[in-house]
Amino acid sequence: MTINCIAVDDEPLALGLICAFIEQTPFLNLVSRYGSAVEALGGLQQHKVDLLFLDIQMPNLNGIELARVLDSRGPNKPRIIFTTAYNQFALEGYKVDALDYLLKPFNYEEFLHAANKALAYVELVQKSNAVQPVAEAPALAPERVEDDYLFVKVEYQLVRIALSDILYMESLKDYVKIFLKDTEKAILTLGSLKALEEKLPAKRFMRVHRSYIVSLDKINSITRNALQIGKINITVGDQYKEEFSKFLSKWV
Repeated sequence: MTINCIAVDDEPLALGLICAFIEQTPFLNLVSRYGSAVEALGGLQQHKVDLLFLDIQMPNLNGIELARVLDSRGPNKPRIIFTTAYNQFALEGYKVDALDYLLKPFNYEEFLHAANKALAYVELVQKSNAVQPVAEAPALAPERVEDDYLFVKVEYQLVRIALSDILYMESLKDYVKIFLKDTEKAILTLGSLKALEEKLPAKRFMRVHRSYIVSLDKINSITRNALQIGKINITVGDQYKEEFSKFLSKWV
């Protein structure tokens, strides 16, 4: 497998080092290099690129701004690994869905670790695309083939979570905490509860509050306005009570 990539940095020495690292990595193909984000934007119109190694602090158009422009391309956008000397941009890089964040100066081992994340991502996408025609076959419509797992982004990597392990999810502003059975440490992922709700099978999960999604088969007990999962009591919000009552009517 080969990943077509470009390098973008306004510092010639840094750009040369990144290009050298790319050229010595067997699964990376250096399509081009650019000294500014504006030049890179023009180059992306001419080349099929899967991955950008992108500096952040650049004149006219910085790396974060370029990432936002590319984000409008949707799922076909190239993925980004940021390369920067400034760690204060880490959260911004996370918000624009970067695969990784390399803090200068970095060595080849650190570069290769980030490149391997890109390789794992591309392989995952290819496997997903390979099974997509089966999910969309007319014989299965309108039912959707449901996987038994969910991928969420955690600190610049995709983490696979088995649906059967999920107890509940809690929204915390720009993040969601996913609580799992057999572990006290929750998984924290950047995103919205609504986005996760759309990925989850409705037969197994339900939004019961503006801040909570619960796994229906993990509910231990139910009172008039709340439910219990383990030691946690979760209130059923007013706007979700009707749907929750429909679920209860099947059993009582």
